[in-house]
Amino acid sequence: MRYFIDLSYNGRAYHGWQIQPDVTTVQAELNHALTTVLRTPLECMGAGRTDTGVHAEQMIAHFDIDTTVDSNDLIYKLNVLLPRDIHINSIKEVQPEIHARFEALSRTYVYKISRTKNAFKYKNEHTYTLPLDVDLMNQAAKLLFEYTDFQCFSKVKTEVKTYDCTIMEAHWEIHKNSLHFTIKADRFLRNMVRAIVGTMIEVGAKKRTLEEFREIISSKNRSNAGTSAPAHGLYLTTIEYPKSIYVHKED
Repeated sequence: MRYFIDLSYNGRAYHGWQIQPDVTTVQAELNHALTTVLRTPLECMGAGRTDTGVHAEQMIAHFDIDTTVDSNDLIYKLNVLLPRDIHINSIKEVQPEIHARFEALSRTYVYKISRTKNAFKYKNEHTYTLPLDVDLMNQAAKLLFEYTDFQCFSKVKTEVKTYDCTIMEAHWEIHKNSLHFTIKADRFLRNMVRAIVGTMIEVGAKKRTLEEFREIISSKNRSNAGTSAPAHGLYLTTIEYPKSIYVHKED
């Protein structure tokens, strides 16, 4: 049987989601907890991977086991065992062929920028106090809908078959003393959101024009885009799936 785990984590202490040798990752912590609680070697597969320092309000992972599990009991035991910065939200049985990564319809990220120095936010939001033209940044966000190839915002030397992504939502909003950039797409390239945000900050600071932003995308050259925004301001917030994937009907 296959189960989906919905979890949240603060990425500050981790070298990203995916298992890597000799470093602490979220996937490794979850695998260890599952294996300990269920007393059988288990490995989970995530819906994607977040980089070092990136957070997730919702990450989805699946694992397979031959026996039926009590979801509520497993949630409780995993949350007791896991570090405080990883939390299990729900566990649901899905159809056995459903893959957490490949069946996802969309993913949504939010990037948070604190506009003032803040003793509490600095660990979880990027602090940028210089003037920014949010209207210009939103105009730049609208330009993203005109393109599908985002190689210019992709980490170099990454193995992908295509740089195409379908942007479904992209906009900036003011939240008191913070700016939030929300972006939703069917898939994302490695480092893509942080590269977009870093380049848009330059547009908002009037270091680049909207026409230059358009030229960057058309160039398909990462060196033309801006510096990636820091990882600690980025949150994976939502991953969407068809309701039909679940064994028990979803509302």
